[in-house]
Amino acid sequence: MGRSEREAVGRGERLHEAARAVGDDHARAVEAVRAALKPIHDDLAERELDAIPVARLKDVTEGRLRLGEVERGGFRTVRQVLDAGSYRLQQLPGVGKQTADQTVAAARQIAEAVRDTVAVHIDVDRPEPRTTALVVALHVLVEAGPEARRAVGAATALSQRLGPLLADARPASGRLRMLLAGRAGREHALEAVAEVRSLIEQAERERLPELFAQASVDLLRGPATDVAALVDFELRSAEYYGLIAELSGRGPDPAAAEGFLPDDLAERVREQGLDDTHRRVSLRGYQAFGARFVLAQRRAILGDEMGLGKTVQAIAALAHLAAEGQSHFMVVCPASVLINWTREIEARSELRVLPLHGPDRQEAFADWKGRGGVGVTTFDALRGFPAPGGGELGMLVVDEAHYVKNPKARRSLAVTEWAEHCERVLLLSGTPMENRVSEFRSLVHILRPELAESVGDGDGVAGSKAFRKAVAPVYLRRNQQDVLTELPPLQRTDEWEELSASDEEAYREAVRAGNFMAMRRAAYARPDKSAKLNRLREIVAESAENGLKVVVFSNFRDVLGVVRDALPTAPKGGQVFGPLTGAVPPARRQDLVDEFAAAPGHAVLLAQIQAGGVGLNLQTASVVIICEPQIKPTIEHQAAARAHRMGQVRSVRVHRLLATGGVDERMVRMLEDKSRLFDAYARRSVVAESTPDAVDVSDVSLARRIVEEEQARLGAERVRPVEPA
Repeated sequence: MGRSEREAVGRGERLHEAARAVGDDHARAVEAVRAALKPIHDDLAERELDAIPVARLKDVTEGRLRLGEVERGGFRTVRQVLDAGSYRLQQLPGVGKQTADQTVAAARQIAEAVRDTVAVHIDVDRPEPRTTALVVALHVLVEAGPEARRAVGAATALSQRLGPLLADARPASGRLRMLLAGRAGREHALEAVAEVRSLIEQAERERLPELFAQASVDLLRGPATDVAALVDFELRSAEYYGLIAELSGRGPDPAAAEGFLPDDLAERVREQGLDDTHRRVSLRGYQAFGARFVLAQRRAILGDEMGLGKTVQAIAALAHLAAEGQSHFMVVCPASVLINWTREIEARSELRVLPLHGPDRQEAFADWKGRGGVGVTTFDALRGFPAPGGGELGMLVVDEAHYVKNPKARRSLAVTEWAEHCERVLLLSGTPMENRVSEFRSLVHILRPELAESVGDGDGVAGSKAFRKAVAPVYLRRNQQDVLTELPPLQRTDEWEELSASDEEAYREAVRAGNFMAMRRAAYARPDKSAKLNRLREIVAESAENGLKVVVFSNFRDVLGVVRDALPTAPKGGQVFGPLTGAVPPARRQDLVDEFAAAPGHAVLLAQIQAGGVGLNLQTASVVIICEPQIKPTIEHQAAARAHRMGQVRSVRVHRLLATGGVDERMVRMLEDKSRLFDAYARRSVVAESTPDAVDVSDVSLARRIVEEEQARLGAERVRPVEPA
């Protein structure tokens, strides 16, 4: 008893002080954000309340409130009622205390709802002093990153344990204190010193002193300049908005964030732990819930709408399993997104990642088998690898899982075989069903055959709500409008154009030939007099004037070639990238996207919709042009979602170019049913609309039907069989 005890207490006090300092530094940074956020939020709420008429107060009281005298007194909006208060309302003729109190109480109820739902949006093109101050305050926390969050969590836990122990051990810090403590006090103090030493040793093993020191440095770093903070916000706005939602306490509706799952299932998911040791990124609340769902249910479909971060939720689940000791994981995806998956895993986790693709894939597979990590491969390459033994694979992740909806396809058989040898399987798909409920069931069958068999055709007939309830144990979906309150609006415009005489002639030739694909692209067959191409040039020119980036999607490579030849005359000479087609190697596709994103100001990216509309992030673009309607409405939704996704800071405008009176008009009308079917059965995670009156229309039958109707309408004699879609 002596110097070693005093040294232990001293070391414990220094560690405790460092832990408390981290918490204080973080609290100051958080308070700075809240102070900057409050006036912005209050102003938005007041504007909203100023637009709500007094008559809406009747809704709160189910029509029992009499507001005639209040309205005649000049009070028109809910905000005016709140500003007046009960006393001023009582000065109005015919308004008593009870009516005045009830009116103000109803107004406060609406105000509370408005304050809970109003969303802050930061306009990077027209920054205001208040929003700039908010971005600067947020920048400190964003720059500190998830390591600071981890440091604060560790510091809080350590302080809670170390503080009481140091109080008990304090007599051991001096001889006189020990003498005065008495025998029982000395024994108690020495026991506390032993526990303090143990905590210090554990903290040093976990390198907590270094973590605390770095976090304090990061949190105390001076604020960035306005310009630097705004530039950083544009690059990673999702992190800024995530912090706003978290610190304001005004995140998405909890039920929506949890996919409207049944209460008992949602509670079980909430209880699931989520280890962030090997993760380098913070998660939003709904993303953390998604990762927990995947872990708790073991075999699941994560069907979040495009742009909500399905990839990062999958990585979070893999990182958790790695922390538990799992060493081997496999991601299967289309070739177009293999590079993106590799980059995301490297950037957002500490997991080893190996691309298993190309001529050296067998050597890479052997390396993965021996050393572990996350193997990333394609559907075709997976067929060349032996299925794992039982317990060998920690998790199988299948991206764009709708690629395996046909159970008889070779890639579906390969995925199913791997899934049978793996306890944990995660299917990712924002479009799990295109035409039939049976397609969705086939994905469920990969995960849990017994559940898929229990959900018979009768459940589909019974309606979407019954179907969604039946598959809830394996299916979680959230939609952008429910959880990304800060996302700028998506404006869809159907640009209807009258075919020129030259367009009409080309279209009639395609109809006479019974060539469905030629009919779809006839509007571009004669570029010099193409009505659609003229409108496309106008949209691009307007975007160039405003310095906006544009993505042009078409199903057809030759249409993209026509567009490319037409664009060099666009004002301000923006760079044109692509076309990005299925023939472009996956690595080069990502390079094209990177070059497009890095181009200063206006630029145009041309992309085949099946290649560019899947898996790539195009949020630097705020204008999307779709050259013709697509066979599947989900293909168009995917393409738009590549730009309108988490991280987008500008409104996204989607222009679909359509020609009147022909194939486009018929396709748009017929495909509305497909959209209703998807919305009802797969879009919501439990609660869905009533049974749709949609009928299944396969691609080939749709093409044949349209061609035959157009031949009849134009009096064209059929020359040869209809080409399949």
